[in-house]
Amino acid sequence: MQANRVETAPASEDTIAMPRPTVAQLTYGSCTVIFSTLAMLLLSQTSSGPGIAVVVVAAVALGVLVSMTVPTPRPSGTVVARSRTSASTGTAASRPQPLTASVTVPAHTPVQTPVPASVAPASEPVRERTAS
Repeated sequence: MQANRVETAPASEDTIAMPRPTVAQLTYGSCTVIFSTLAMLLLSQTSSGPGIAVVVVAAVALGVLVSMTVPTPRPSGTVVARSRTSASTGTAASRPQPLTASVTVPAHTPVQTPVPASVAPASEPVRERTAS
């Protein structure tokens, strides 16, 4: 007779959530592997099996290194003020309020720059012929 085994899922604190790679990481890593493999094969001019294997392993390692160094996007969210917890109940307020800030922008003032003498207006007005 076989004993009935009951497998339980590990507790949430025992599991480590591994983040999924972003599109940029996949793209940069894949392009690095492809182009570095081509470049190393063309530069080394190897045709043996072990030589090609070394080039492929080096290209994959370089692709992993590049994809891991691509900056990951930080979660964009509204900055939320944390409310103090009540000493008697130990609970936070029902909903945190977003932070607001007022910023004053100075009015635009035109910048006056000196005009070179070659461009400065002539002291005598230009006289043009009128149509008669």
